[in-house]
Amino acid sequence: MSRISWNQYFMSQSHLLAMRSTCTRLAVGATIVRDKRIIAGGYNGSITGGVHCSDEGCYVIDNHCVRTIHAEMNALLQCAKFGVPTAGAEIYVTHFPCLQCCKAIIQAGIKTVYYATDYKNHPYAVELFKQADVKVEFVEFEKTPGQFDNEKNELIINLLNKLSESNIEDDVVQALRKKADKLLL
Repeated sequence: MSRISWNQYFMSQSHLLAMRSTCTRLAVGATIVRDKRIIAGGYNGSITGGVHCSDEGCYVIDNHCVRTIHAEMNALLQCAKFGVPTAGAEIYVTHFPCLQCCKAIIQAGIKTVYYATDYKNHPYAVELFKQADVKVEFVEFEKTPGQFDNEKNELIINLLNKLSESNIEDDVVQALRKKADKLLL
């Protein structure tokens, strides 16, 4: 029996975490690893006890949802909350980190960023990673059939969001959301 590589193992964890995301625009997961051990994980979603995008839609300002905390930040904050050092650790992220997460990753002392999907890769983030001597590596994520159907889930959620923006009655859209929630579990 052949085992998956460490990169595939940790990236799978990040994709699994992304399935907990409550953001309807993009589901992202992040796993922080030190010495081949997972020390924290995060996904993008609202503050604890807060309203979620999946409940009321995204709160968008300047084309950016301000309701959510990014997956990378949630993972780093989990380490801070429980006193787990991040210096010298690695982070596996389903998508290339945004500029703000890039800066937080650098400040946390993360030495390597692995990502599975290019997503608005900001040139200044790329420059900052180089400046801080943080290794950035693309990892082609190899999913098995039926595993992590985030793309299908995202499509369904996006279609429901478009329906809610149209003239269709709210109760019809909410009923469809409930059916989708059961399917997406």
